[in-house]
Amino acid sequence: MAFTLAPTSASEGFRLEAHDSVGSTNAIALERARQGDPGRLWVVSKKQESGRGRRGRSWATPEGNLAATLLMVTDCDLKIAATLGFVAGLSLADALDAVVPGGRIRIAPDGGSGERGNRFELKWPNDVLAEGAKLAGILLESAVLDRQRAAVAIGIGVNVVAYPHDVPYPATSLDVLGANCDAETLFLALSDAWSQNIRLWNGGQGLGHIRKRWLERAAGLGGEVAVRVDGDVVRGVFETIDEDCRFVIRNTKGEIVRIAAGDVHFGAVASAGAQ
Repeated sequence: MAFTLAPTSASEGFRLEAHDSVGSTNAIALERARQGDPGRLWVVSKKQESGRGRRGRSWATPEGNLAATLLMVTDCDLKIAATLGFVAGLSLADALDAVVPGGRIRIAPDGGSGERGNRFELKWPNDVLAEGAKLAGILLESAVLDRQRAAVAIGIGVNVVAYPHDVPYPATSLDVLGANCDAETLFLALSDAWSQNIRLWNGGQGLGHIRKRWLERAAGLGGEVAVRVDGDVVRGVFETIDEDCRFVIRNTKGEIVRIAAGDVHFGAVASAGAQ
């Protein structure tokens, strides 16, 4: 089966560039923008050899996994454009719900519990969890094109057939979860779900609706968390994400702390100490 766009996506002007193997889908997307591409371009592959995660971490995508990047060219403020990561997380979770058979969610030592009935939960700021383990990651990268426009590459990597074992957190794949789903089927659903959620986002004007939907899927909400921020660890209870999608904690002193960037740990790991 070849990669294809959902009919809704194609009808709204999204386009597709598919590869058998790439270095980095994000790098290709940003290069296309510098070459004059107007955006709404999906770059996809089942193998990625030099992808990146947050904070420069490597993110390899072996054969059969999904590496997808959506290039958006926008004139909105980059602070608003950064919230497209939350649109991506919602879209991927919606797509997974559509293509993966139902199953039991269990509590994991460093992940969500599925207590609100979600099989796939969203871990702030950019992970999708299944059974408390990391199933997918999202990375946004941007480049200024001129005084009015910027390119935003929204990278989405999903463990379809394999997951990394040499990582300091639980990870999983759709194959391990017993899902009979390939990368092409998942991408078809993802392109459809993105079209729905980007309409809701509406250039940032609908961010409140995105935030509400995201919180309905939030991993660890109301539980004990530890967040590593610039070498320090902030501990407390995960209260919400605010109107700017910052992570909001009530710390051990009862104070509200808003965090724009950091690594989040839940449950037993939070209690033992985020390393």
